[in-house]
Amino acid sequence: MATAPAARAESSLPRPPGVAPGDPERGRQLVADRQRGLCLLCHSAPVGDARQQGNLAPPLAGVGGRLDEAELRLRIHDSRRVNPESLMPAYGVADAAPRVAQAWRGKTIFSAQQIEDVVAWLVTLK
Repeated sequence: MATAPAARAESSLPRPPGVAPGDPERGRQLVADRQRGLCLLCHSAPVGDARQQGNLAPPLAGVGGRLDEAELRLRIHDSRRVNPESLMPAYGVADAAPRVAQAWRGKTIFSAQQIEDVVAWLVTLK
């Protein structure tokens, strides 16, 4: 019995046309904001109170030395395109989480510009 070939993982995503380069300070604020992206629920990062940061996902310290902008952008936009079993939310995909409150259905967690801002900050973490 033949098995289907494994889906090929993507590795990068270019900046969308018409979206400005990111602002690292706005990106840092988005990562640190516990009401917006909730990045620190799973990740630790060189920002804020380290006691209130996650250890479920890889630390963000040094991520800019491991991944380039396009690789980071893809992981934030939809990490399942890199790893289909990823637990990370798809920040740039509307309807990525079907069981959310009606007010959030059909919306992305971050706009394309906010993703660029987060990417701009993450690449500074060498």
